Amino acid sequence: MESTPAFTPASDGIVVVDKPAGMTSHTVVARIRKLAGTRKVGHAGTLDPMATGVLIAGLNRATRLLGHLQLADKSYDATIRLGATTTTDDAEGEIVATAPVDGVTAEAISAAVEGFRGEISQVPSQVSAIKVDGRRAYARVRAGEEVALKARAVTVSRYDILDVRPEAGGISVDVSVDCSSGTYIRALARDLGAELGVGGHLTALRRTRVGSFDLSSAHSLESLAKSFDWLPIADVAAGTFPRYDADEAEAAAIRTGRPLPGLNLPPGQTAMFAPDGTFLALYEPHGPVAKPTAVFVG
Repeated sequence: MESTPAFTPASDGIVVVDKPAGMTSHTVVARIRKLAGTRKVGHAGTLDPMATGVLIAGLNRATRLLGHLQLADKSYDATIRLGATTTTDDAEGEIVATAPVDGVTAEAISAAVEGFRGEISQVPSQVSAIKVDGRRAYARVRAGEEVALKARAVTVSRYDILDVRPEAGGISVDVSVDCSSGTYIRALARDLGAELGVGGHLTALRRTRVGSFDLSSAHSLESLAKSFDWLPIADVAAGTFPRYDADEAEAAAIRTGRPLPGLNLPPGQTAMFAPDGTFLALYEPHGPVAKPTAVFVG
Protein backbone atom coordinates (compact mmCIF):
# COMPACT_ATOMS: atom_id res chain seq x y z
CA MET A 1 0.00 0.00 0.00
CA GLU A 2 1.39 3.38 -1.03
CA SER A 3 1.84 5.97 1.71
CA THR A 4 0.18 9.36 1.45
CA PRO A 5 2.58 11.94 -0.02
CA ALA A 6 3.70 14.85 2.11
CA PHE A 7 1.30 17.78 1.97
CA THR A 8 2.42 20.99 0.31
CA PRO A 9 0.50 24.29 0.08
CA ALA A 10 -0.32 23.40 -3.54
CA SER A 11 -1.73 19.94 -2.77
CA ASP A 12 -5.40 19.17 -3.46
CA GLY A 13 -7.28 17.00 -1.00
CA ILE A 14 -9.47 16.83 2.06
CA VAL A 15 -8.91 16.66 5.81
CA VAL A 16 -11.38 15.00 8.14
CA VAL A 17 -11.32 16.93 11.41
CA ASP A 18 -12.63 15.90 14.82
CA LYS A 19 -13.92 19.34 15.80
CA PRO A 20 -13.53 20.22 19.48
CA ALA A 21 -16.27 21.76 21.59
CA GLY A 22 -16.38 25.54 21.98
CA MET A 23 -15.01 26.28 18.52
CA THR A 24 -16.91 27.45 15.44
CA SER A 25 -16.51 25.65 12.11
CA HIS A 26 -15.11 28.91 10.72
CA THR A 27 -12.39 28.88 13.37
CA VAL A 28 -11.51 25.29 12.47
CA VAL A 29 -11.14 26.32 8.82
CA ALA A 30 -8.85 29.17 9.89
CA ARG A 31 -6.68 26.71 11.82
CA ILE A 32 -6.51 24.38 8.82
CA ARG A 33 -5.48 27.29 6.57
CA LYS A 34 -2.59 28.01 8.88
CA LEU A 35 -1.53 24.37 9.19
CA ALA A 36 -1.81 23.73 5.44
CA GLY A 37 -0.24 27.01 4.38
CA THR A 38 -3.04 27.81 1.92
CA ARG A 39 -5.99 30.19 1.90
CA LYS A 40 -8.03 27.87 -0.28
CA VAL A 41 -9.83 25.89 2.42
CA GLY A 42 -13.57 25.29 2.69
CA HIS A 43 -15.78 22.98 4.72
CA ALA A 44 -18.95 20.95 4.29
CA GLY A 45 -21.65 20.74 6.94
CA THR A 46 -21.34 23.41 9.65
CA LEU A 47 -21.24 22.28 13.28
CA ASP A 48 -22.40 24.51 16.15
CA PRO A 49 -19.71 25.61 18.63
CA MET A 50 -21.14 23.26 21.28
CA ALA A 51 -20.93 20.25 18.95
CA THR A 52 -17.94 18.01 18.35
CA GLY A 53 -17.06 15.45 15.72
CA VAL A 54 -16.65 14.99 12.00
CA LEU A 55 -16.05 18.14 9.96
CA ILE A 56 -14.77 17.77 6.39
CA ALA A 57 -12.43 20.43 5.02
CA GLY A 58 -11.44 20.72 1.36
CA LEU A 59 -8.00 21.98 0.37
CA ASN A 60 -7.33 23.96 -2.80
CA ARG A 61 -9.13 22.40 -5.79
CA ALA A 62 -10.79 19.85 -3.54
CA THR A 63 -13.00 22.63 -2.16
CA ARG A 64 -14.94 22.27 -5.44
CA LEU A 65 -15.18 18.52 -4.96
CA LEU A 66 -17.02 18.88 -1.63
CA GLY A 67 -20.26 19.79 -3.39
CA HIS A 68 -20.12 16.60 -5.44
CA LEU A 69 -19.36 14.16 -2.62
CA GLN A 70 -22.20 12.10 -1.20
CA LEU A 71 -22.44 13.92 2.13
CA ALA A 72 -26.21 14.07 2.58
CA ASP A 73 -26.48 11.30 5.19
CA LYS A 74 -25.11 12.04 8.66
CA SER A 75 -24.94 10.33 12.04
CA TYR A 76 -24.97 11.87 15.50
CA ASP A 77 -24.75 10.88 19.14
CA ALA A 78 -26.63 13.32 21.36
CA THR A 79 -28.00 13.91 24.84
CA ILE A 80 -31.45 15.43 25.25
CA ARG A 81 -32.51 17.01 28.54
CA LEU A 82 -36.23 16.73 29.24
CA GLY A 83 -37.95 19.11 31.64
CA ALA A 84 -36.68 22.47 30.38
CA THR A 85 -37.03 24.60 27.25
CA THR A 86 -34.33 27.07 26.18
CA THR A 87 -34.16 30.01 23.79
CA THR A 88 -31.75 28.17 21.49
CA ASP A 89 -33.06 24.59 21.91
CA ASP A 90 -29.69 23.68 23.43
CA ALA A 91 -27.72 24.19 26.62
CA GLU A 92 -26.16 27.45 25.40
CA GLY A 93 -29.49 29.28 25.58
CA GLU A 94 -31.44 30.68 28.51
CA ILE A 95 -34.07 28.50 30.16
CA VAL A 96 -37.50 29.94 29.42
CA ALA A 97 -39.75 27.22 30.87
CA THR A 98 -39.52 24.18 33.11
CA ALA A 99 -41.91 21.34 33.87
CA PRO A 100 -41.95 18.38 36.29
CA VAL A 101 -41.00 15.06 34.69
CA ASP A 102 -42.30 12.73 37.40
CA GLY A 103 -44.83 11.13 35.07
CA VAL A 104 -42.49 10.65 32.14
CA THR A 105 -41.51 7.00 31.81
CA ALA A 106 -38.96 5.30 29.60
CA GLU A 107 -41.88 3.69 27.75
CA ALA A 108 -43.44 7.11 27.09
CA ILE A 109 -40.13 8.44 25.76
CA SER A 110 -39.76 5.42 23.47
CA ALA A 111 -43.30 5.87 22.12
CA ALA A 112 -42.70 9.58 21.49
CA VAL A 113 -39.42 8.93 19.66
CA GLU A 114 -41.23 6.52 17.34
CA GLY A 115 -43.17 9.45 15.90
CA PHE A 116 -39.97 11.17 14.77
CA ARG A 117 -38.62 8.31 12.66
CA GLY A 118 -38.92 8.24 8.88
CA GLU A 119 -39.77 11.26 6.76
CA ILE A 120 -41.00 14.01 9.05
CA SER A 121 -41.85 17.70 8.85
CA GLN A 122 -39.46 19.71 11.00
CA VAL A 123 -39.33 23.42 11.86
CA PRO A 124 -35.63 24.37 12.14
CA SER A 125 -34.32 25.95 15.31
CA GLN A 126 -34.70 29.73 15.33
CA VAL A 127 -30.94 30.08 15.86
CA SER A 128 -30.11 28.09 12.73
CA ALA A 129 -27.97 29.44 9.89
CA ILE A 130 -30.95 29.58 7.53
CA LYS A 131 -31.21 32.96 5.82
CA VAL A 132 -34.34 35.06 6.31
CA ASP A 133 -34.50 38.02 3.93
CA GLY A 134 -30.75 37.87 3.42
CA ARG A 135 -29.74 37.54 7.07
CA ARG A 136 -29.02 34.44 9.13
CA ALA A 137 -31.85 33.46 11.45
CA TYR A 138 -29.52 33.33 14.46
CA ALA A 139 -28.37 36.91 13.80
CA ARG A 140 -31.96 38.14 13.74
CA VAL A 141 -32.77 36.29 16.98
CA ARG A 142 -29.69 37.68 18.72
CA ALA A 143 -30.79 41.16 17.60
CA GLY A 144 -34.08 40.64 19.41
CA GLU A 145 -36.22 39.95 16.35
CA GLU A 146 -38.97 37.35 16.13
CA VAL A 147 -38.18 34.72 13.50
CA ALA A 148 -40.72 32.34 12.01
CA LEU A 149 -39.17 29.55 9.95
CA LYS A 150 -41.11 27.25 7.65
CA ALA A 151 -41.28 23.52 8.25
CA ARG A 152 -39.28 21.34 5.88
CA ALA A 153 -39.26 17.65 5.08
CA VAL A 154 -36.31 15.71 6.51
CA THR A 155 -35.63 12.01 6.95
CA VAL A 156 -34.61 10.37 10.22
CA SER A 157 -33.66 6.83 9.23
CA ARG A 158 -32.50 5.81 12.71
CA TYR A 159 -33.39 7.28 16.11
CA ASP A 160 -32.22 4.93 18.84
CA ILE A 161 -32.49 5.50 22.57
CA LEU A 162 -29.24 4.46 24.24
CA ASP A 163 -29.93 5.43 27.85
CA VAL A 164 -32.55 7.17 29.99
CA ARG A 165 -31.28 8.77 33.20
CA PRO A 166 -33.66 10.45 35.68
CA GLU A 167 -31.78 13.30 37.34
CA ALA A 168 -32.55 16.17 39.66
CA GLY A 169 -35.13 18.36 37.92
CA GLY A 170 -35.15 16.47 34.65
CA ILE A 171 -34.34 13.41 32.56
CA SER A 172 -31.31 12.98 30.31
CA VAL A 173 -31.81 10.81 27.24
CA ASP A 174 -28.83 9.59 25.21
CA VAL A 175 -29.73 8.96 21.56
CA SER A 176 -28.06 7.98 18.31
CA VAL A 177 -29.46 9.37 15.05
CA ASP A 178 -28.96 8.78 11.34
CA CYS A 179 -30.57 11.53 9.27
CA SER A 180 -30.62 13.46 6.03
CA SER A 181 -28.83 16.73 5.47
CA GLY A 182 -30.84 19.65 6.84
CA THR A 183 -32.05 17.78 9.94
CA TYR A 184 -31.58 19.75 13.16
CA ILE A 185 -30.83 17.58 16.18
CA ARG A 186 -31.67 20.54 18.42
CA ALA A 187 -35.12 20.57 16.85
CA LEU A 188 -35.50 16.85 17.54
CA ALA A 189 -34.70 17.56 21.19
CA ARG A 190 -37.15 20.47 21.30
CA ASP A 191 -39.91 18.50 19.62
CA LEU A 192 -39.45 15.39 21.77
CA GLY A 193 -39.88 17.54 24.87
CA ALA A 194 -42.94 19.19 23.37
CA GLU A 195 -44.47 15.83 22.46
CA LEU A 196 -44.04 14.67 26.07
CA GLY A 197 -45.40 17.98 27.39
CA VAL A 198 -42.36 18.80 29.50
CA GLY A 199 -40.06 20.69 27.14
CA GLY A 200 -36.61 19.62 26.04
CA HIS A 201 -33.27 20.84 24.77
CA LEU A 202 -29.94 19.46 23.60
CA THR A 203 -27.05 19.23 26.08
CA ALA A 204 -24.45 17.33 24.02
CA LEU A 205 -23.92 16.64 20.32
CA ARG A 206 -21.24 14.67 18.52
CA ARG A 207 -21.31 14.06 14.77
CA THR A 208 -19.95 10.59 14.17
CA ARG A 209 -20.29 10.35 10.38
CA VAL A 210 -20.76 12.45 7.23
CA GLY A 211 -21.38 10.32 4.16
CA SER A 212 -18.63 7.70 4.07
CA PHE A 213 -16.34 9.66 6.40
CA ASP A 214 -16.55 8.80 10.10
CA LEU A 215 -14.59 9.30 13.30
CA SER A 216 -12.15 6.52 12.39
CA SER A 217 -10.65 8.82 9.73
CA ALA A 218 -10.94 12.05 11.74
CA HIS A 219 -8.01 13.88 13.35
CA SER A 220 -7.87 16.41 16.15
CA LEU A 221 -6.35 19.80 15.45
CA GLU A 222 -3.56 18.93 17.88
CA SER A 223 -2.62 15.78 15.97
CA LEU A 224 -2.82 17.65 12.64
CA ALA A 225 -0.37 20.19 14.01
CA LYS A 226 2.10 17.36 14.62
CA SER A 227 1.37 15.38 11.45
CA PHE A 228 -0.86 16.79 8.73
CA ASP A 229 -2.85 13.69 7.75
CA TRP A 230 -4.82 14.33 4.57
CA LEU A 231 -6.49 12.47 1.72
CA PRO A 232 -5.33 13.33 -1.82
CA ILE A 233 -8.12 14.37 -4.16
CA ALA A 234 -7.42 11.39 -6.45
CA ASP A 235 -7.92 8.94 -3.57
CA VAL A 236 -11.17 10.62 -2.50
CA ALA A 237 -12.54 10.65 -6.04
CA ALA A 238 -11.58 7.02 -6.69
CA GLY A 239 -13.13 5.93 -3.39
CA THR A 240 -16.37 7.84 -3.96
CA PHE A 241 -17.22 7.52 -7.67
CA PRO A 242 -16.92 4.88 -10.40
CA ARG A 243 -13.49 5.21 -12.03
CA TYR A 244 -12.64 5.58 -15.72
CA ASP A 245 -9.01 5.44 -16.84
CA ALA A 246 -8.70 7.49 -20.02
CA ASP A 247 -6.12 7.07 -22.75
CA GLU A 248 -3.92 9.99 -23.79
CA ALA A 249 -6.34 11.30 -26.43
CA GLU A 250 -9.31 11.11 -24.09
CA ALA A 251 -7.33 12.74 -21.29
CA ALA A 252 -6.46 15.67 -23.55
CA ALA A 253 -10.16 16.17 -24.30
CA ILE A 254 -11.13 15.84 -20.63
CA ARG A 255 -8.58 18.45 -19.55
CA THR A 256 -10.42 21.03 -21.64
CA GLY A 257 -13.89 19.79 -20.71
CA ARG A 258 -14.82 18.51 -24.15
CA PRO A 259 -17.70 16.00 -24.53
CA LEU A 260 -16.72 12.39 -25.22
CA PRO A 261 -19.00 10.69 -27.74
CA GLY A 262 -19.54 6.94 -27.59
CA LEU A 263 -18.30 6.59 -24.01
CA ASN A 264 -20.49 4.17 -22.07
CA LEU A 265 -20.42 5.54 -18.52
CA PRO A 266 -22.71 4.32 -15.71
CA PRO A 267 -25.53 6.60 -14.47
CA GLY A 268 -24.43 9.44 -12.24
CA GLN A 269 -20.94 10.90 -12.01
CA THR A 270 -17.73 9.08 -12.91
CA ALA A 271 -14.21 10.09 -11.86
CA MET A 272 -12.00 10.46 -14.92
CA PHE A 273 -8.28 9.70 -14.59
CA ALA A 274 -5.29 10.32 -16.87
CA PRO A 275 -2.91 7.47 -17.76
CA ASP A 276 -0.48 8.71 -15.07
CA GLY A 277 -3.18 8.49 -12.38
CA THR A 278 -4.02 12.20 -12.20
CA PHE A 279 -7.66 12.88 -11.31
CA LEU A 280 -9.00 15.09 -14.09
CA ALA A 281 -12.74 15.58 -13.86
CA LEU A 282 -16.21 14.26 -13.12
CA TYR A 283 -18.24 13.24 -16.16
CA GLU A 284 -21.77 11.90 -16.53
CA PRO A 285 -23.68 10.36 -19.44
CA HIS A 286 -26.02 12.42 -21.61
CA GLY A 287 -27.44 9.88 -24.03
CA PRO A 288 -24.59 8.67 -26.28
CA VAL A 289 -22.25 11.45 -25.07
CA ALA A 290 -20.36 11.86 -21.79
CA LYS A 291 -20.19 15.47 -20.58
CA PRO A 292 -18.28 17.10 -17.69
CA THR A 293 -19.94 18.22 -14.49
CA ALA A 294 -16.66 19.55 -13.08
CA VAL A 295 -13.07 19.71 -14.35
CA PHE A 296 -10.28 19.86 -11.74
CA VAL A 297 -7.21 20.43 -13.90
CA GLY A 298 -6.10 23.08 -16.36
